[in-house]
Amino acid sequence: MARVLLVEDDEHVRRALIRELTDLGDTVRSVGAALDALREATGNPPEVVVLDLGLPDLDGGEALKMLRAVSDVPVVVATARDGETEIIRLLGAGADDYVVKPFSAAHLHARIEAVLRRTRARIRRDALVVGGLRIDLDRRRADLDGTALRLSRREFDLLAHLAENAGRVVRRRDLLSEVWRQSYGDDQTIDVHVSWLRRKLGESAAAPRYLHTVRGVGVMLTAPE
Repeated sequence: MARVLLVEDDEHVRRALIRELTDLGDTVRSVGAALDALREATGNPPEVVVLDLGLPDLDGGEALKMLRAVSDVPVVVATARDGETEIIRLLGAGADDYVVKPFSAAHLHARIEAVLRRTRARIRRDALVVGGLRIDLDRRRADLDGTALRLSRREFDLLAHLAENAGRVVRRRDLLSEVWRQSYGDDQTIDVHVSWLRRKLGESAAAPRYLHTVRGVGVMLTAPE
């Protein structure tokens, strides 16, 4: 059973999904606009948000960015936009998964369960320590030499995954799969996030301390010598 916030402006679709997801065991709250969704997600946090992109007050893609700025709640995007470029953009903006319309409630329920399994498994893990880095997976907090790092959601996920595999080169395709939850994508997305992480760790590609790239292979996180 999951606590779901359904963001869908079509009343008929909303009623049908509420009824069918409830029959499948979920507890569902619903709103029909992006700003209402933001208020609900922060004031009464759900376990997962199902976000339609065709909202009356704000494009769903923009709503996703705003939600990511204030909450780490998992988001499953419901979209009729099935082009590869659009899917990559949404996943890069912070979506955890997506379903393409039309879809059944059973399909959506399965996607919700899969997202929550990943989220709950990560929360149960202990803090990771690599050199002066301490990554608290439960609180989603990362400290470097006792000072908190200001990381975006994706930066934290990338750093945490590399820390879980400290001392080992993580292949780019594995980063896309495990951090971005997609089987394909632009390597530049990884390079950009690694570059942002470097700056926050006080290093550069020319003088790496924690993050080491292996050209054509992937990225490795190690403690400084």
